[in-house]
Order: sequence, then C-alpha cells, then structure tokens
Amino acid sequence: MYHVDFPSSARKRNFHKNLLKLSVVSQDAIMEAVEGLAKNPRPYGAPKIKPPISIGKDLARYRIRIGNYRVLYDVDDKKETVWILALRQRSEKTYKNK
Repeated sequence: MYHVDFPSSARKRNFHKNLLKLSVVSQDAIMEAVEGLAKNPRPYGAPKIKPPISIGKDLARYRIRIGNYRVLYDVDDKKETVWILALRQRSEKTYKNK
C-alpha cells in the first residue's frame, strides 16, 4: 500500500479549494479515485504524461481522469508515496505548465 499525500500544505489547500467548487457527486468520484491510488498508483487508463508537467517545483508524471476532471500526480516508489499535485478541469490549459 502506498501513502497518498500532498507535497505541501499549499497544494493540499488548493486541491480542496478546487474540489469544494464541484458537485457532491464529482467530489465523491474524485476522492474515491484519489484514495484508490493507495492500492494501485498506476491504474489502467492513467497514462504517463509526456513530457511531465511542471507544477511549481514538482513534476506531474501521471494523471487520472474522472469525468471532465484530471488529477495530476507523481509516484515515489522508494517512499511508497503518491504525491497529489493538482486538480484541473479538462481544457486546453489542463496540461500546460503553471
């Protein structure tokens, strides 16, 4: 089992701020998908992002799709940790560096 976490309190705050803007159904689906990363950090259908997206000082190498939303994250196999980096609505800007 991997540990699902945020690299900083600011990332966590931003993720939850964006999550609270969504419907309860979307919130539940996203949280279920994020919690599922603990069991399988590279689920089928979660492609590697090429090239990785720079989010602050972190690199998002993976994404999971939940409806029109994407959770961008990275996996540290040595620490057995999944780092949640961003929650974004799918658009032309989803995979742009921010």
